[in-house]
Amino acid sequence: MCGIAGFIDYRKRSTEQILIKCTDSLIHRGPDGSGYDFTETDFCQVGLGHRRLSIIDLSSAGAQPMHYRHLSIVFNGEIYNYEEIKKELLALGHNFSSHSDTEVILHAFDEWGKEMMPRFIGMFAFTIYDRQNQEVWCFRDRPGSKPLYFYWHDGLFLFGSELKCFHPHPGFKKEINTQALLQFFQYGYILAPLSIFKHARKLGPGHYLHINLKTQEVQEKKYWDVFDYYNKPKLNISYQEALTETEKLLVSACQYRMVADVPVGVFLSGGYDSTAVTAILQANRTEKLKTYTIGFFEEDHNEAVYAKKVANYLGTSHTEHYCTTREAQDILPDIPFFCDEPFGDSSIIPTILVSKLARKEVTVALSADAGDETYAGYNKYPLALSFQNKLNRVPDFLKPTAGRFLKYFPSSILKAIVRNPAVDLKKQRLSNLFHEKSVSAVRLMDIFLSQAYSTEQLEALLTSLPQKPISNFNSSNLLRPDLGEIDSMLAIDYITYLPDDILAKVDRAGMSVSLEGREPLLDHRLIQYAAQLPESFKMTSKNKKIILKDIVHKYVPKEMMERPKMGFGIPVFSWLRSDLKYYADEYLGKESFAHGLFKQEEVDRIISHFYNGDKNFNNPFWYLLMFQMWYKKWMN
Repeated sequence: MCGIAGFIDYRKRSTEQILIKCTDSLIHRGPDGSGYDFTETDFCQVGLGHRRLSIIDLSSAGAQPMHYRHLSIVFNGEIYNYEEIKKELLALGHNFSSHSDTEVILHAFDEWGKEMMPRFIGMFAFTIYDRQNQEVWCFRDRPGSKPLYFYWHDGLFLFGSELKCFHPHPGFKKEINTQALLQFFQYGYILAPLSIFKHARKLGPGHYLHINLKTQEVQEKKYWDVFDYYNKPKLNISYQEALTETEKLLVSACQYRMVADVPVGVFLSGGYDSTAVTAILQANRTEKLKTYTIGFFEEDHNEAVYAKKVANYLGTSHTEHYCTTREAQDILPDIPFFCDEPFGDSSIIPTILVSKLARKEVTVALSADAGDETYAGYNKYPLALSFQNKLNRVPDFLKPTAGRFLKYFPSSILKAIVRNPAVDLKKQRLSNLFHEKSVSAVRLMDIFLSQAYSTEQLEALLTSLPQKPISNFNSSNLLRPDLGEIDSMLAIDYITYLPDDILAKVDRAGMSVSLEGREPLLDHRLIQYAAQLPESFKMTSKNKKIILKDIVHKYVPKEMMERPKMGFGIPVFSWLRSDLKYYADEYLGKESFAHGLFKQEEVDRIISHFYNGDKNFNNPFWYLLMFQMWYKKWMN
């Protein structure tokens, strides 16, 4: 895991010192070393910068930028199957001077060009400069584990692992993208390809960029698409066959992610996903795995007791730490720096805490994200199906009346039905859906279960309401028409919530303490196989994540695992109403809204309702606080 940064400057206003400053802004991603390569051509200046976190081949032979013939590379991530690819290349006459996966990528590109990508099992974001053909190539892994931003404006192309590496370049213009601002307040995160800044974008998961240095043409293309696998015919196999093959793939995915020349640990929450990873790895080794858990004194948020039971049963070397309000308070000021664009998932706090805990003993930690998006584990999936069934049972001629009636329906009763404390803010959205003839589960998941604020409600907050951007939430029309509702929701979540919220959180949290995070359940072979399984192997009306649970039950007793899903949350809202209120007040005073982006009346309403205990305003308040903290850090 590392940090990469660089530029292509057609106006030739850059220097090697600027490259060093841009790269070294990412020192937290790579504290073990740095490298810079500055080239001036007839067309432009090209800068490649790298901050190194040494994981594989700790010697100087693994340093970057790395060069081979006319190719140079800066690389963030890991290619887990690099040894197999290396054997192929050796048979084709290639010779290697290091034991690093970086060198394998260079030789693979020299041999196969962009067609090398299907061979890679890994997580990665890398840039290759081809001096012979005067081209630059940028690649991002299939699910989007590793981030890659780029900026293209006024003859300047910037790229990097995080937006902060753009700020030291004098050609970078800090202008807020109001469409991204709208998106942040709707979802709590900004979806690819947008970023908070104009002219800056996220390279999409499974995409690459090709830049022709002679013509200045920048092309973004897709080399892998999860929809391709959901659009394939379902496999005609028995459940037992599917169970056997899924477990085989899981074992392979977990074993690959133990390849390292440094100590490796595992995050263990005691839920099915992390237990699957821990159990599979511990079953195949004699030494004890190192496992880590964060606990909370507030019972409603505490999973540590379950994790400890699983760790004791599996026999891992387990470490747990109970989080205090003070520890959360200490992390809050750092969130804008490490996220460097507004980010509203409060679980980044415990994720940073568990990363700090693990970093005391290991340099690599395995996590277990993507289990819910691959095998249907979220409560929102059956909830969306239930609402869809209720909506579509109402005769068309009665829907307008039902929609109007819903506006006046008691919130207390509706809250109990939908199990969502923010129902007051969502009644209008649900009412509007009654005016549609047929509502898909994906649309319900988006509008009713994913958005904190609707576009209409944002009119009250934003002083300038831009046109709502088209996002991957709008791409379900690319799925085959007869695909089931469950698979449709899974496919959309895999290209929205997973990369732009979950994986962004895990990357930033781990990198905040220079810890490499690895995700076995993100192995592309797992999703490619799961996408072709019948929906009933994953979820029914009475059970979620069926096939993964049955695998776990082979290693851990069912009665130990069965409990309500909690999620990785913290009691941050109660803290902000009490011990941490003073901190929020610092950023939410009237003088701090001089930027003029929000209407003060709505800001006051959000703050007032939140402090009066109205849970409808938990997320709007938190998003407002996160934005204000980000703005003060990066725009003032």
